[in-house]
Amino acid sequence: MGRRETRENAMKLLYQIQIQRDDIEEQIDRFVEEQEITEKQDRDYLLNVVNGVIEKEEEIDNLIANHAKGWTIQRMPKVDLAIMRLSCYEIKYRDDIPINVSINEAVEMAKKYSGEQAKTFVNGVLGKIFAELEDDTANDSEE
Repeated sequence: MGRRETRENAMKLLYQIQIQRDDIEEQIDRFVEEQEITEKQDRDYLLNVVNGVIEKEEEIDNLIANHAKGWTIQRMPKVDLAIMRLSCYEIKYRDDIPINVSINEAVEMAKKYSGEQAKTFVNGVLGKIFAELEDDTANDSEE
């Protein structure tokens, strides 16, 4: 299937979960089955990032909200939010994905699935989040 397609599926599932807050586990199982995500590597990645975003949603949303000047999480387009949550999770918790790849993929998804302004918004917010996390890491290593 490929990482790009699997990442898009993860974003779509995160978007769906925002809309339908009912049984999340059932939604995940049904989505994996309907999209025929059968390769172990693809399924493992999708389940890791989707469950990770759900588990760390408050922390991730705080990061996004702190850098999305003039926007609240509630006012953001849900597609943009799903894209940024996914990318934030990758940046912060997935060492196997280069940060520039995660941000570039998020921008590409914003171009494909959201409005004209979305790519700039997503790129700007994620860039600021990365800079903050990089500063935190540099400060931790100096101590």
